[in-house]
Amino acid sequence: MSEETQNDNVETNETDAKKGGKKRAPRPSNNDKKPAKAQASADGMAVDLEERVVAVNRVAKVVKGGRRFSFAALIVVGDKNGKVGYGLGKAKEVPDAIRKAGQKASKRMIKVSIENGTIPHEILGEFGAGKVLLKPAGDGTGIKAAGACRSILELAGVKNVLTKSLRGSNPHNIVKATFHALKGLRSLEEIATARGAQAKGLRLKAKATK
Repeated sequence: MSEETQNDNVETNETDAKKGGKKRAPRPSNNDKKPAKAQASADGMAVDLEERVVAVNRVAKVVKGGRRFSFAALIVVGDKNGKVGYGLGKAKEVPDAIRKAGQKASKRMIKVSIENGTIPHEILGEFGAGKVLLKPAGDGTGIKAAGACRSILELAGVKNVLTKSLRGSNPHNIVKATFHALKGLRSLEEIATARGAQAKGLRLKAKATK
């Protein structure tokens, strides 16, 4: 090695020592980033969620220059494994309203107590003019429901259940009444934990109805 090459190496080492003694590591490329734990679609919803359109209404706002029309969409989403949610979206176009409703529904999902493919006990849900009664059923019964209530139970993962709409037919009230009933469901283990007792000594008793 020549003297000029040695001098160049000495100058380079001195410069590196003044800057900190270590060279900066190269920035990682986009390919080096770790994949996200939960994948999401383009509209912001998780890929494993399924959605159902319950109702789409056209809304008119009267202004000085005339009437301005927009759309309101009521959407129910669920993973068919005990989680379900609903959302209401408003926009000037139907696809945008459905997208907004789906995003809201996926952000406020609830956990439903399901035992052996059905609900653990009988329960009554009410909201406004809507009133829905849910009853557990045996294997092979299926989902005896219609309209918005059926969509909610299917997306929640319930296989066998009996339902009856006691009052009201507005889909918004039916959806909220059904969710009110699902939120009130408690499994045998949850009741035993709340009472500080063992689950073996408890038995869920169905509420008598006329």
